[in-house]
Amino acid sequence: MQFPESWLRAWANPAIDSQTLSHRLTMAGLEVEEAEPYAPPFTGIVVARIESAEPHPDADKLRVCQVNDGSGSPLQIVCGAPNAAAGLLVPLARVGAELPDGMKIGPVKMRGVESRGMLCSARELGLSQDHAGLLELPADLTPGTDLRQALDLDDTILTLKLTPNRADCLSILGVAREVAALTGCALQTPSVPSVPVSIPDRLSVQVQAPDLCGRFAGRIVRGVNARAATPDWMKSRLERAGQRSVSALVDISNYVMLELGRPTHVFDLQRIQGGLTVRWAREGEQLELLNDQTVTLSSDVGVIGTDQALESLAGVMGGQASAVTLDTTDVFLEAAFWWPEAIMGLTRRFKLASEAAHRFERGVDFSTIPAHLDIMTQLILDICGGQAGPMDDQIINLPAREAVRMRLSRCTRVLGVALSAEQVAGVFTRLGFHFEQQGDTFVVTPPAARFDLTIEEDLIEEVARIYGFDQIPDQPPVAPARMLAQPEILYGPHAMRAAMAALDFQEVINFSFVEEAWERNYCGNEQPIRLLNPIASQLAVMRSSLIGGLLANIAHNAKHRQTRVRVFELGRVFARDAQVADGDLSVAGVAQPTYLAAAAWGPALPEQWGEATRAVDFFDLKRDLESLLGARAAGLRCEAANHPALHPGRSARLLLDGQAIGWLGEVHPRWAQDLDLPHAPVVFELDAQAIAERVFPQPAELSRQPVVVRDLAIWVDADQPWQSLLDTLEHQIASDAALAVVKDIKLFDIWRDASSGNQRSLALRFWFQGQNATLDERQIEYCMQGLTDALAKHHGARLRT
Repeated sequence: MQFPESWLRAWANPAIDSQTLSHRLTMAGLEVEEAEPYAPPFTGIVVARIESAEPHPDADKLRVCQVNDGSGSPLQIVCGAPNAAAGLLVPLARVGAELPDGMKIGPVKMRGVESRGMLCSARELGLSQDHAGLLELPADLTPGTDLRQALDLDDTILTLKLTPNRADCLSILGVAREVAALTGCALQTPSVPSVPVSIPDRLSVQVQAPDLCGRFAGRIVRGVNARAATPDWMKSRLERAGQRSVSALVDISNYVMLELGRPTHVFDLQRIQGGLTVRWAREGEQLELLNDQTVTLSSDVGVIGTDQALESLAGVMGGQASAVTLDTTDVFLEAAFWWPEAIMGLTRRFKLASEAAHRFERGVDFSTIPAHLDIMTQLILDICGGQAGPMDDQIINLPAREAVRMRLSRCTRVLGVALSAEQVAGVFTRLGFHFEQQGDTFVVTPPAARFDLTIEEDLIEEVARIYGFDQIPDQPPVAPARMLAQPEILYGPHAMRAAMAALDFQEVINFSFVEEAWERNYCGNEQPIRLLNPIASQLAVMRSSLIGGLLANIAHNAKHRQTRVRVFELGRVFARDAQVADGDLSVAGVAQPTYLAAAAWGPALPEQWGEATRAVDFFDLKRDLESLLGARAAGLRCEAANHPALHPGRSARLLLDGQAIGWLGEVHPRWAQDLDLPHAPVVFELDAQAIAERVFPQPAELSRQPVVVRDLAIWVDADQPWQSLLDTLEHQIASDAALAVVKDIKLFDIWRDASSGNQRSLALRFWFQGQNATLDERQIEYCMQGLTDALAKHHGARLRT
């Protein structure tokens, strides 16, 4: 929210400077994001009147002006501005003046004519980018007056970065209320005029949706002059608050919204056929808005309409059908309370920018509607003229202001400061809260403007804000130092992240909502969970996999000339599951497991002289996965299977101790091509809960006996997977106690040529070691024969000779 400090000080003017005021607001939770001077520094600029403007004798585009600067002697100024004319009041930079860009003004000759000063445009003074001509000043200013004083240029523009819960501060009055509470200065309350009712006309309004509109007030004003000029004081405040002046009626409505926090709407009465109805829209109805955008409505959108047409998108924006123009003479003024739940998300859904909706979806004071409508009516009568009718104020369904209880002992415990009951009562009084004190407990009834006060902690926060966070002593917490046992078998998220980082992966955090095409392409999910109010049109569904986000990260890095990327993410995914019931941390019908996914692209190793460069492949990532699992990697199995995101021949389903936990493989060439990647990344994704426990380490005595190594070369069918052969060998070892001396088995070579047909040769290496005695040749031969016989029996293996 942006506004000039002078406007704020008209309501609450504490005896502190701008910097201190900004600090106090920031420390109270209303962060002052920027505090910039309205006008840049310049000196020697005064108000001057052009008495005459004659053509330059030697230049067609220049004029020789006689200027009254209030000194008593006219000055001769040569000026090239097209709007320089007699009688005009403009800024004059006298000789010796300094402009914002540092230029100093001195006497000069222009085409032989002496010029003692410079007439200035708005851009030359740094007030705007307008350089079409001289800055025309109000006619009631006195020549010779310092320009900074005449236009109140020594002002500061404050920009507040408000949290969503502080809707009550989306107005000058709301911020002034905070300033008064923080500093103890006087607060100027709005003066509510007694509007003269001179016509009996009323407009029938029927509210059919009490869950949409809780209060509706309106009145007719006839005979207004819509072409009337907006007063300079109002136009100046609006411009400094970032609002462009449109017309008197629109400016008045914007002014009331900014000053009082009351969004209103002005209808052209003559364009309304019959009475108004406040209701929920019918499915498929269309409405052309003030910004010329036509929106198609659904049944959860509120509207104001007649029997023939829709007139407004309730609480968001008016429609073109009843918009005021410069020819409008009769208007209907509307001010209402719209339930925040009915307005939330509509601006994102329809891609609108609406100051009114920004306030209504956070909650607007419903108690001051008639008073604010009177203030707005009086401004219209004063500026545009006309005759006002009686006000119709319908109260349909207002929020109940439930009392909130705060224990003084609880406040002391949370803040760490022993505040007295008198201090807390003083805070609530300065905030304007109605409260009762019942022993140690304060019972506070929240004001109608404060929708953020619902629980005890909210009141404690109010006490802390007004008391001052900077007054709370900075003391370290005192707690007994108890050493807690570290559960070694648990593999929590922090440990997983640390393990992945140790494996040379970098963590990323992606949105949980993704593009619908990702779900279709990477997951084969044709019915993803859709968002009702996506923050962006392309991020419209919830992710059921982490792979899409990681691939987008790789594509982004590749476009920025990164040649090697290794990223991982640990996060929730979302899928439909009818068995999930509602709970504290669950939503009915939606499963939300936590997945761990990693992706690698580019060279397997960083560029170096000792190793040849090669692209990362399936087995590199499988090795990283085995390192992540540690001792549990012995139960990991990779079964060939197809996945929508992965290469059909280079992907596998991951099984851990017989349970499916995820996928590993190379990305499908089609998706790598879509991402404009020269080669495909390799990814794995698994359920983090499935690996949340590790194998507890078991100490064992190390053998002192020598290790015996034997090799074995066999022929097997080419379609026999190595894992099945390894499983057979491990089963044979487990079933024969004599084979317990087999300590390790490795496949170290695969050979095949044209003459081998449908078979391939596997070279296996075995490590043998006894526990208490050195192994002899007879024992080794027995083990080798038993292992060879098992392979021959179950896989038809034969020795290679």
